Parts: sequence; structure tokens; C-alpha cells
Amino acid sequence: MRVTRLGGITAVHFATARSRVAGYGVHVFITRDTLIDTAFHGVRQELSSLLDEMRPAGVLLTHHHEDHAGNVELVAGRGIPIGAAPQTIAAIRDVDPIGFYRRFVWSAMAALRSPVVPHATAGLELIHAPGHSADHHVVWDAERETLFAGDLFLGVKVRVARPGENPRVLAQSLRRIAALRPAVMLDSHRGPIDHPTEMLLAKAEWIEETIGRIALLIETGRSDSAIVKALFGGEAAVSYISAGDLSRRNFVAAVRSADRRREA
Repeated sequence: MRVTRLGGITAVHFATARSRVAGYGVHVFITRDTLIDTAFHGVRQELSSLLDEMRPAGVLLTHHHEDHAGNVELVAGRGIPIGAAPQTIAAIRDVDPIGFYRRFVWSAMAALRSPVVPHATAGLELIHAPGHSADHHVVWDAERETLFAGDLFLGVKVRVARPGENPRVLAQSLRRIAALRPAVMLDSHRGPIDHPTEMLLAKAEWIEETIGRIALLIETGRSDSAIVKALFGGEAAVSYISAGDLSRRNFVAAVRSADRRREA
């Protein structure tokens, strides 16, 4: 657990030996007496200590993935109020099984069993920004022009995707959130991002350009695997490590699937 002060924001980075092997960690943020996200179940003891120390008035959740909502049951069991979309709460109450790769990196999360006391914080707004997942939200502090981006950004040229991601919808979300003109953007995995508006728009433009290139190759009748080779030079190493859970082929397949739905 590494704590950094960013003005009136406390950023806490969590990582374990196993997550570092995979090159991953995750941030939670505390602002306006509210904890944003709960990190992953593998750091539940450290998160519990943070709750004891900071005693936040409530928690806001960006989405249901285990690296962000992995300790919601711990939080709810303490009676700490939680603000989240109904879809997010429903997913945490009925946790889907995850593959070995995600269990190794993050640990499987405990399903939500405790009652949830709703939470809202004056000055913080949950804004729906789907694409990474259907329930994905960002947290916006309009007064301080600060965006807690969850997994909206991650990087400009993210060539891999998980099942269920929708690149077209993600590009739309990026443009809509960029229109807020954030002065500060805090990414859940990368921390502070310089030039946030420009970076959000750059990612949207790259996704839209890549979707266009994929669509043209789909029209020629190429398979998803052939498109991955032609466009990206082959599959990413993480695809083999994650048994395809995080892959370039998922990105291509998501574009193909979305196009079929648009045509139907």
C-alpha cells in the first residue's frame, strides 16, 4: 500500500507480489470524505486498515470488476454507505466466476451479502461512461474540475479487450467525458494523467480509426485471427497468459459483434 497526497485527494496504490508479477496494481482515491472504489480482495487487510485510519463517510464505485469492487462486502459489512449504479450492485451480489489469470492477479472477490446503505456525496457525481463494461461510471468533481476516471482511459492505444467490452460505445463515452474539460484526471491504474482532455480525445480518435480499419477488413471476409495478424502483427502475449480473457482478438470480435447488431 503506497499513499500519495494530491492536494485535497489521497491516492492509495495497492499491489501484491502476484499482481506485480503481472505488472498490475490499482489505485483507490479518497476525496470529500469519500472512498472511490475498494481495490481487490487480495489486499482486504490493507483496505481494512485504510478504512480504520481514514474513516470515510461513504464509498463510490466505478464498476463491478474485481480490482475495483473486490472489497465491497467488507465495506458493506461495516455499515459504510455505498453509492453505485443498480447494475453494479446486482453484479456484485451475483459474482460471475473468473479465470485463473484474474484469480492469480487479483483474487476472487466475495459476493455482496450485507445490506447496502445508499451514499451520495455533495460535489461528486457518478456519470455513466460505458464501453469498458456496461455498468462503468466515472466520478466527476465539477467544482475542482477533477475526473476520477476508473477504467475509462488506461492508455491511448489499448489494443486488447476483455469479453463484454464495446469499443464503439467506449469512444462515445470518451468524447462525452472529454467535453467536461477536466483539469485533473486520475486513472485507477496509472494515477494522474497529464493533459486529460487531449488524452481522452486522442484515445477516442485512435479507437474510431482502428474500428474503421477493422470494419474494412471484415468486409473483405477475413477472420478475426487474420485481422489481428494484419492489423496488430499478431496476438499479444497477455492473451496466452490469460487464456484469451484479455486479447486483441476480443477487440476485433467486439467490433464485428457491434456491427452485426447495428445491421440487425
